[in-house]
Amino acid sequence: MGQDRGKYDFYIGLVLAISSSIFIGGSFILKKKGLLRLAKKGSMRAGQGGHAYLKEWLWWAGLLSMGVGEAANFAAYAFAPATLVTPLGALSVLVSAVLSSYFLNERLNLHGKIGCLLSILGSTVMVIHAPQEEEIDSLNEMAKKLVDPGFVVFATFVVIVALIFIFIVGPRHGQTNILVYITICSVIGALSVSCVKGLGIIIKELFAGKPVLRNPLSWILLLSLITCVSTQINYLNKALDIFNTSLVTPIYYVFFTTSVLSCSAILFKEWQHMGSDDIIGTLSGFITIIVGIFLLHAFKDVNISLANLPVTVRKDERGAPSTNGMASHSAYELFENEQTQEGTLDSPFDSVSRRNGTVVTL
Repeated sequence: MGQDRGKYDFYIGLVLAISSSIFIGGSFILKKKGLLRLAKKGSMRAGQGGHAYLKEWLWWAGLLSMGVGEAANFAAYAFAPATLVTPLGALSVLVSAVLSSYFLNERLNLHGKIGCLLSILGSTVMVIHAPQEEEIDSLNEMAKKLVDPGFVVFATFVVIVALIFIFIVGPRHGQTNILVYITICSVIGALSVSCVKGLGIIIKELFAGKPVLRNPLSWILLLSLITCVSTQINYLNKALDIFNTSLVTPIYYVFFTTSVLSCSAILFKEWQHMGSDDIIGTLSGFITIIVGIFLLHAFKDVNISLANLPVTVRKDERGAPSTNGMASHSAYELFENEQTQEGTLDSPFDSVSRRNGTVVTL
């Protein structure tokens, strides 16, 4: 009976996690459409300090969609392992990229399409091999997990690393090294997911009629979550303001997910009962998602598609005699020349670092 209940909760969490990604990914499109409509009307844009978007129903629809997505994501942690829920958050990036190509006329190039496919495949592999966490049915059991020596050492290490980066490394290198602020967000994020998991248990017990609000741990988890999320938002915004979004997003995803996986393995013992095939499958799925997200973001400004790939070589070019043992490269040279001419107008490799909105040309 308990095993059937565990599978039931697992699939509920899976559906909630996927639904969360769809709602969050769609929210970006709705908000963007609303802002573009305001721009056409000549209203002051949000980046210039305007608040006309508050009168745009599409923007409110996007905000509502994001709220529903975050609520579903929050609920997913109460039913499914964090090792499954957190990596599936990458699907929101995929949903946003696909919908933007249809509704915002933003081009999804060949790298982006391959990245989307890899993200779907990686997510599928992770779902198949997802670990089963130890069953935690009450707040008292959660309290025992939180005072486990392994987790106490991990949490102490995370807090020390975060404080060092915030007060020592950040002021010195935060403006020049992309990893500084992202590291702060990621390590703190591991603790925030643990708090979310605990609050999910509290909500389940609250609906069951148990007096969990009288337990000090409930309020400790709530205050810890607010502190962690506020810190994450602050330093993630700093990273996005200084560096290129196409670099911040994949790096943050990798660091954050790795931190959450480590925290979940220590706190909930999710990897303890996994076979070697499931461990390899989970790690392979995670790495596949990483590669997909990287392709989707890192090359989004590169103008490449199946139409301009240098593989359509004419028969006469294929049959041309080779020179010094080297085959003819005329098609490749033509492709490079076209890319060079396009690059004079808008080079796809213009920016790897952006400071306060100014693009630095390499």
